[in-house]
Amino acid sequence: MASLALQLVLFALVLPPHLLVSVSCAKSCFWPSSAHDDGGCLSWRVMVEANNARGWRTVPAPCVGYVKGYMTRGQYGRDLGSVMEQVSAYVDQIAAADDGLDAWIFDIDDTCLSNLLYYQAKRFGAYDPLAFKNWASQGACPGIPAVLQLFMTLQDKGFKLFLLSGRDEETLGSCTSENLESEGFSGYERLLMRTPDYRGQSSSVFKSAMRKQLVDEGYRIRGNVGDQWSDLQGDNVGDRVFKIPNPMYFVP
Repeated sequence: MASLALQLVLFALVLPPHLLVSVSCAKSCFWPSSAHDDGGCLSWRVMVEANNARGWRTVPAPCVGYVKGYMTRGQYGRDLGSVMEQVSAYVDQIAAADDGLDAWIFDIDDTCLSNLLYYQAKRFGAYDPLAFKNWASQGACPGIPAVLQLFMTLQDKGFKLFLLSGRDEETLGSCTSENLESEGFSGYERLLMRTPDYRGQSSSVFKSAMRKQLVDEGYRIRGNVGDQWSDLQGDNVGDRVFKIPNPMYFVP
C-alpha cells in the first residue's frame, strides 16, 4: 500500500486546479488581502444571504468598507430590485379573497425603514440596544421606496397588511408608528411589536407566536417579507417568503 505521503502527492496531481488552490490557501484566502480585493467579502455576504453564516455579531473588520460600498454604491438597490421583481411576479398570480382574510406580513427595520445611516455611523459594529433605541426614538428612519411601492400595490389589491417588529412596544411604539406614517406606510391592518411578555425571546420565537395569533384569528398569510431569516422561519411563515438583502447585522 502506498504511503500517506505518496497518496497525497497522487491526490494533488489529479485534483482540478481550482480545487487545488482552495485547499492550498484554505482560510487565508477567504478574506481580501487588500482594500481592492473584495472576493472574500463577496463570499461572506453570499453566505449571509444564504443563511449559512449565522450568529455573527458584527461585520468582519476586513469587510467594513465592502459592506459600506455594497449598501451605498448601487448593488444593494439592484439586488433589492431583483427581489421585488420576484415578489411582483408572485403577486400577479394571486388574488385577495372577498372575505378580507388574505394577509401579508412585513418586517419593519431594514425592510420598510432603513437603518443604514445608524449602522454606517458605528462602522457596522455589534448591536447596541441602548444606542439603537436612541436612534429609533428619533423617528427619522428613511423609508425604503421599493418596499413602499409593494406595500401600496398589495393594499390596492385588497390584501390586509400587518407590520411585525421586534422593537419594544412600550418605548418605541408611538415613534415607530409616526415614522412609518411619515414615510408613507399607512392604512395597514395592525402594527405588532414586542410586549413585556415576549422580552428576552428570540426574534424567530416571538414572530412565530405573532403569526400564530393571526392564523388563529382566521387570516391566511399569503406572503412574508423581511431582511432577516428569523423574520421568515418558524411557524406559520406564509405561502411564500421573500428575503431582502442585509449584510449589516444578524438577528437570531
